[in-house]
Amino acid sequence: MAVAHVTHDSGPSVDLYHEFHGVEDGANVLNISGSGADLRRMFPDRLPLNKRFRVLSYDQRGLGQSGQPVGPYTMEQYADDAAALIEHAGWERCHVVGASFGGMVALNLAVRHPHLIDRLVLSCTSPGGTHPSYPLHELGQLDPEAAFEKRMRLNDERWDPDADEPIPGLGRFYDVIVAQARSTPPPDAQAGLDRQLAARAGHDVEGDLASITQSTLVCAGKYDQTAPMVNSQRLVDGIPNARLATFDGGHLFVLQDRTAYPTMIAFLANGHQPDNKETL
Repeated sequence: MAVAHVTHDSGPSVDLYHEFHGVEDGANVLNISGSGADLRRMFPDRLPLNKRFRVLSYDQRGLGQSGQPVGPYTMEQYADDAAALIEHAGWERCHVVGASFGGMVALNLAVRHPHLIDRLVLSCTSPGGTHPSYPLHELGQLDPEAAFEKRMRLNDERWDPDADEPIPGLGRFYDVIVAQARSTPPPDAQAGLDRQLAARAGHDVEGDLASITQSTLVCAGKYDQTAPMVNSQRLVDGIPNARLATFDGGHLFVLQDRTAYPTMIAFLANGHQPDNKETL
């Protein structure tokens, strides 16, 4: 557990709280989490990637135990934060795993700092442009119950609160997801989240996808409505060395489909690509 003071030209410097977990002599992996993520609620010490790799997880600017410099924030700043953290760790290159908003950061990192990335995993994310993820900042315009219901269906289009299993495959995690969907962050966390969502609304690397030459695994949940499958297909179509792996779940497919992490680990460990490259 540590704090890195990072500086770069795209915005104000920031203290980034981060943690290392996993195998000391394993290949290095930067893990970039999604919107509003706070390591105190993410349990990075239990991440399945830790069983094979040396994993660096962190709170992004404005969130968790990282600093909150004056906004607004930009996708360029988030990408440059990630690059500065890689360099702070003393890594010349590393694998990068980004989920949801973290996938957007990873895409911007690959465009702006390609020399730092070995293999790339993009989960439940979007390129922006003509294929954006759902505009989460608009949920604030809804009343609380409508916003809750929208969040749940964005997580998985099959959500049925009256069913014995409201979201298939979530099991014991369902109650946690409901609590998170109904919760209101404290004011300081809300300020950081609002700045993150504003930056997210401007995310667009669609025109730069061809410049991302790293071997890339795009992972998608079949029932995801935050980052629909068609967005993952756009990533695969645009990134020269990308393949698509689809999973039985929604935006939370890593909790719903037990094959998700083994697929990612096999790809990062030895470059194994899944056979299910799909065209939608």
